[in-house]
Order: sequence, then C-alpha cells, then structure tokens
Amino acid sequence: MLLATIALIGLLLAYGNGANDNFKGVATLFGSGTTSYRRALLWASVTTALGSVTALVLAHGLLASFSGKGLVPPEVVNNPVFPAAVALSAGLTVLLATRLGFPISTTHALIGALVGAGLATSGAGVNTSKLATGFVLPLLTSPFIAVALAALLYPPLRYARKRVGVSQETCVCVGQEIMGIVPGAPGSEQALRAVSLPTLVVGTEATCQVRYSGRLLGLSARRILDGAHYMSAGAVSFARGLNDTPKIAALLLVGNLVVPDLAIVGVGVAMAIGGLLSARRVAETMSHRVTEMNLGQGFTANIVTALLVTVASKFGVPVSTTHVSCGSLFGIGTITRQAHWKTIGNILLAWLITLPVAGLLGAALAAALGTIL
Repeated sequence: MLLATIALIGLLLAYGNGANDNFKGVATLFGSGTTSYRRALLWASVTTALGSVTALVLAHGLLASFSGKGLVPPEVVNNPVFPAAVALSAGLTVLLATRLGFPISTTHALIGALVGAGLATSGAGVNTSKLATGFVLPLLTSPFIAVALAALLYPPLRYARKRVGVSQETCVCVGQEIMGIVPGAPGSEQALRAVSLPTLVVGTEATCQVRYSGRLLGLSARRILDGAHYMSAGAVSFARGLNDTPKIAALLLVGNLVVPDLAIVGVGVAMAIGGLLSARRVAETMSHRVTEMNLGQGFTANIVTALLVTVASKFGVPVSTTHVSCGSLFGIGTITRQAHWKTIGNILLAWLITLPVAGLLGAALAAALGTIL
C-alpha cells in the first residue's frame, strides 16, 4: 500500500511536469503566430511522448542520478519516506508555479526536494561534492550557454536568409482573413504608410503577423521555413521528454514496485495528460511575455534548446529544459532588443525561489511522513 502511494505521488509530479513543461518546446510556434495553441499543444504532446519512449533506451543515466544514489546514503534511498517526500514536495512546487503561470524547472524542484528530504532523513546529510558537480554546476551553466548560442547563431542565420532572397512581409489580418500585406517588419515607416485598415466590426481583433516571402530551391520559402520551425519545435519537445521522464521515473523505483521501463512509460503518460489539461497559463508566458519573436527567431531558439538538452540527456547531465529553453529566448530577445525584461526578471526570481521552497517542503514532508510511516 505504501509503495503504491509513492507511485501515485510520483505520477502527480509527472502530471505537474507536463502542465508546466510540455508547451515550452512549442512556445515559439504559438508565439510567432505560426500555428494555434491547440495545434501547438498537440504537436508538443506527440513529440514529448516520443522522447519519453526513447528514454527507455538512451536516458538510464538520469534514472540513477535522480534516485538519490551518491547524494544520500543507500539506506536513505531505500527508505520509502525519502522518495515519497521528494515526489510530493517537488510536485506541489511545480503545480503551484503552473497555477501562477511561472515556467519553473522541474529539475530545480527535484534537486531542492532531494536535498531537503535528504537532510531530514539522513544523519550523514548530503554529499556536497556530488551536489555541486553533478547537479548545481550543470544547472548554473546551461542557461548561460543557451543565451550565448542563441545570440551568436541568430545573426548569421538571418544573414543567410537574406542572401538567398527570402524577405519579410507583414500580414494585417482580421480573424482568418488577410486584409493586406506590406513589405518589412511591423512598425517600419514603409509598412505604416502602406497600411490602411478597413472599418472593423466591434469585437473583431486585428493583428499583424510577420511572414517570409520568396522562393527557396524552387519552393515557397514560407512553407519550407514553417516546416523547419515545426521540426525544430518537435525536436525540443522530444529532447524534453527524453530528459525529464527518467528524472521523475527514478522516484517510482523504490522497493522495486515497478521495473524501470514501466516507470518511464507511466511517467510519460502522466506528463502528456498534464500538458493537455493544464498548460495554458505557462504557454501564454513562454509564447508572448518573454520576447517578441518571428518564425526565424523561434526556429533559432529551438535549435539551440534541442541540441543542448539532447546532448545532456545522452550523457546523463541533469540540465533543466526550462533553463535552456528560456535562456534561448532570452538570447534572442537580447540580440533583437525586444526582450520583456520585467517578465524575464519574474521568471528568474521564480527560479531562485524554487530550490528553497522545494527544499523546505521536502524536509517538512520527510519529517511528517517519518512519524506516520
């Protein structure tokens, strides 16, 4: 009964992870106007599930890291109180952040919970060397690497796009109807002179969308770049499923209640359900409140995120998909000077708060469960 309860708590954490993280891979699709929220969410669900399945083969190193082995003594890892406290405290932290619309890191929450529960249940404390090199260092460096790579990669990609004759145009749209198309980005003097909006029915929303025009290899540049953007977003979601699924599944392995492969599948399903039902608030933050972006900028951010997270997953390095994906968007916003720094500041503050909140919850729940169980 106790082990079954721990498994259910772990699945609750997986649900919270899906709600907070699933949309991050496709936020650029929605934010750039490439597709709708529903279509982006469906694409995220499918590609994240594929990443979760692939974790059965490629990501067993993360299973070991997030079971607590090496961080706390073996007897603590095998004590049911420890994984129950870790899963419940991390799950509550992630669900609270999701309710508030903050894209926090499940990895952050798990690490805080591991440390808090470890300190409460282990007389020897936690292995600070393992904590520093195996967890803290990757978390601190990965967002800075993502910012730098995105900022460095976008200018040459933009230059290459212009060199092959693919230009920008601004579409003035009312609902699904295109009212006019002018060259250039929104706000340019040429575009403002060329646009003459029609009289609108009350309640109808007019929007501007930046699109690409021209031909590439004899085909529509817009269709090719839209397809590339979809693939890059799918690659990010795939990498996230590959990276996050085994971290949570590790908590279900206590007492050998389930085998690792079954734990990974169960977590993957719970993550998909969480994303489908509860992703909207974080989706709005990631898509529209971090930075303005067009298709090319979103594509660049996705390439950087997918590359870093996939490589980290392969080598068992516990980076945060949230840190990397947000870092990529921060880098794009910095280079284009369209970053929303107030929102970015709030996200960074949420990241700082995640560790101590999860740690305190982990310690409190471990102490409480220790007296009950």
